[in-house]
Amino acid sequence: MIDPNAHDRFVLHQRIRLVVNQYEFSVPAEGATDGEVVDAEPVGEDEPFCFVQQKRFKFKEDIGFFADDSKEQELLRIKARKRFDPRATYDITGPGGVVIGTIRKVFGKSLLRSTFVLQDSAGGVEVSAREKSLGKALFRRLIGFVPYVGGFADWLPIAYDFEFSTPDGRVIGENRRRRWRWRDVYDLDFTADPDHALDRRLVLAAAVGMDALMAR
Repeated sequence: MIDPNAHDRFVLHQRIRLVVNQYEFSVPAEGATDGEVVDAEPVGEDEPFCFVQQKRFKFKEDIGFFADDSKEQELLRIKARKRFDPRATYDITGPGGVVIGTIRKVFGKSLLRSTFVLQDSAGGVEVSAREKSLGKALFRRLIGFVPYVGGFADWLPIAYDFEFSTPDGRVIGENRRRRWRWRDVYDLDFTADPDHALDRRLVLAAAVGMDALMAR
């Protein structure tokens, strides 16, 4: 069993399914970053440790995180507090329903640049996650309105990258979408947060939320 809080880097793969969102988290192989080799061939392979599935046809979002695709051992869960809420707040719970923290979409700011706020269960640590580039965020929105092209906007190599920062502006991590992929693949790097101010389980929940809850 891999403890997310013992790591700073993760890879999130979206599985290709027609009627349900499914994902898999892994810890990247040593010596690799953003799917590429650094200085030498990666040692070993990425190590999967978490399978994620969004429940079908639910009026309130409900996304389960499991040790593997047998779904016998639940690790986390994302649950919406209300139905169809543009200012949605999602509870992140561990086994037994213990609340780990929350993810809240900042509706006004998200009109131009998708923005979320993550907070731990004690209400202490608060981290904002927003798209890194305003220009690219606006371009991605505009391309969606172009006839014939808009329907394929998610297949284009348009940046969908997030930056995580503390209230004092210190960047502690990022979530970067790999370019030119048939399925969404994201690289999460939180090496800038060596003290683990942000619970890595909230990091995993946020990464899935940025894709599934945004209908990516």
